[in-house]
Amino acid sequence: MHREIHSWWSPSLHKDMEIVTYGHYGRALLMFPTAAADYLEYERFQVIDTISPFINNGTFKVFSINSINNESWLNNWMNPADKSKRHQEFNSYVINEVVPYIFNHCQGYVPIITSGASFGALHAANTFFRNPGLFAGTLALSGSYDLKDYTKGYYDDNVYFNSPADYLKHLTDEHTLQQLRNHKTITIAAGRGDYEDPGASVYFSNILHEKGIKHWLDLWGQDMPHDWPTWRKMYPYFLSKI
Repeated sequence: MHREIHSWWSPSLHKDMEIVTYGHYGRALLMFPTAAADYLEYERFQVIDTISPFINNGTFKVFSINSINNESWLNNWMNPADKSKRHQEFNSYVINEVVPYIFNHCQGYVPIITSGASFGALHAANTFFRNPGLFAGTLALSGSYDLKDYTKGYYDDNVYFNSPADYLKHLTDEHTLQQLRNHKTITIAAGRGDYEDPGASVYFSNILHEKGIKHWLDLWGQDMPHDWPTWRKMYPYFLSKI
């Protein structure tokens, strides 16, 4: 499997940020790490191995980036307003730096599907739903789509506009809604095992239904915990359906 690692000084985040690429060509899969993990997490936990057939046959070209959650919502020592601001800076990094990098690396426009598990699922879904004209869909596994689950009671406009369960519920702009309704690949999945919260996926799915946004909600069994064995099974299954 072809593998490249690059990094650059991010003007959005004011730090070096790494990105790893797997494969030569195909639709782009942009992966967000869980919790406070890094860009190699999906490789360490063998997810990349499980999806290698899709990479090697050119169905997907995978890009995995760093998180900065330990510099925002998972940092218990930061002022909440600074956490909120840092989250917005991360959004800027993804849209203004990572997306152009993907297009440049692919030598032109390619459909990009965002993806992630756990906290990565929230970032993946939020990135897609905030920018439906830029992305082709999202594959979100075992996530909560209400950012307030991470903010410990803090709430401001940045929290609202990064919490898909909040802003989609009140979305009335027909242009944006039409973009979300037209030919998008939206998959929301979770297990029912230990430490999973399938109710969060059901709640979010209901919001999408109310807005007429087609999507696939898939809840797996009680033998599927909130852990890597579940996601190693889910990733190849769902990529085979896209």
